[in-house]
Amino acid sequence: MKPFLSEQFLLQTETARVLYHDFAASMPIIDYHNHLPPAEIAQDRRFENMTQLWLHGDHYKWRAMRANGIEEQFITGDADDETKFVKWAETVPYTMRNPLYHWTHMELRNPFGITELLNGDTARTIYQECNRQLQDTYSTRALLKHYKVETLCTTDDPCDSLEHHLAIAREPFGVQVLPAFRPDKALAIEDVHAFNQYMDRLGEVTGKEINNYSSLLEALKDRHDFFHEAGCRVSDHGLDTFYSTEYTDEEILLIFLKVREGKAASPEEVAKFKSALLYFLAVMDYEKDWVQQFHVGALRNTNSRLLAKLGADAGVDSIDDLVHARPMMRFFDRLDKEEKLTRTIVYNLNPADNEIFATMMGNYQDSSIPGKMQFGSGWWYLDQKDGMEKQMNALSNLGLLSRFVGMLTDSRSFVSFPRHDYFRRILCNLIGRDVENGELPNDIPWLGQMVQNICYHNAKTYFSFLS
Repeated sequence: MKPFLSEQFLLQTETARVLYHDFAASMPIIDYHNHLPPAEIAQDRRFENMTQLWLHGDHYKWRAMRANGIEEQFITGDADDETKFVKWAETVPYTMRNPLYHWTHMELRNPFGITELLNGDTARTIYQECNRQLQDTYSTRALLKHYKVETLCTTDDPCDSLEHHLAIAREPFGVQVLPAFRPDKALAIEDVHAFNQYMDRLGEVTGKEINNYSSLLEALKDRHDFFHEAGCRVSDHGLDTFYSTEYTDEEILLIFLKVREGKAASPEEVAKFKSALLYFLAVMDYEKDWVQQFHVGALRNTNSRLLAKLGADAGVDSIDDLVHARPMMRFFDRLDKEEKLTRTIVYNLNPADNEIFATMMGNYQDSSIPGKMQFGSGWWYLDQKDGMEKQMNALSNLGLLSRFVGMLTDSRSFVSFPRHDYFRRILCNLIGRDVENGELPNDIPWLGQMVQNICYHNAKTYFSFLS
């Protein structure tokens, strides 16, 4: 019997252990998509306690606590922080075989050095020790340095001032912190009230009156330029699916005016508007040589009761089952035909669609850069052992795993970086198993270089703007 979370965790063969310990483990981290708040990095925040660091905003843990019958008061409610931590600790033993069980104990070990299992009996002792280290040692910047984070890209609305990114750039601390352009709200024309509020805000930020579609494009271009000047070289889109409905310019002008007058657009009009604006945004990314990312397939805010009470990102999203292949094909084919398709990463949330996404990326590769079109890492519900293995197997079978740009956290937590270690162990185990089954040659120098490329070097090359 192997001990839990030993040095050989997830490494089932000797080859896997060599690949991990000799090649993967020490590589720096490039976390090119996350939701870390840049203000907390700029201010070098020190968290008062482990609940503020670990539980605030973590919808993964919220979902598990609800499933365990914990009252909302102890999840997102007004209970004190220590009690919330204890309630989470009482839930942890029930998360066995959920990735939360692994992540929880990996994060306690690194950085806090805690090897005890978290449960109701150990909760208060662990809470106090973590709090002590948070006060004495681990500010946000100290955590990033501890995890050997070299570069991270946050997720930022076009209206954001980027003041915190600019402040970090003025006084660098050894970790490159860059913004990413996330214009989802400009596409969300289906919610008339929220869309018009956002148009008003965008107008205030840019000093433009956004009263027609042309002025919207001008405003977005202004913000795109501003982000570029601030070091941004990455965009990101959270989409239910791709949009590539045929439209005319006149139709888009009229649809925009209709919604600005407070009238709801029809589903067909919504699709046409999103198709037009998504294309415009993709062309801007191409013109500035940005990397564009698409996170596709989430069914969001499904619980209207909790949405009304807590707002978005309350832990009530799930995997959707929309059909993606043809709209995705039309979107990329138009850009490719016009020679305006930039480097692209697409993340899929429904594992049933892995092969669809992997083969679609292969359709639009070209000689400009190896792996230009990336089938992105296991995302959200799929960033666990089974999901990551399925993603890498689909990519291996239908593309080039060796050109993969690897893992990211997609997280709001400053202690989520052990997920990179989790990924690296799973990757090494996958390759090591093939070697020992005689399915790959025992060429450790080449395989070790391949592992290091996937863990670090491929991303370093792909995101060519990195320091």
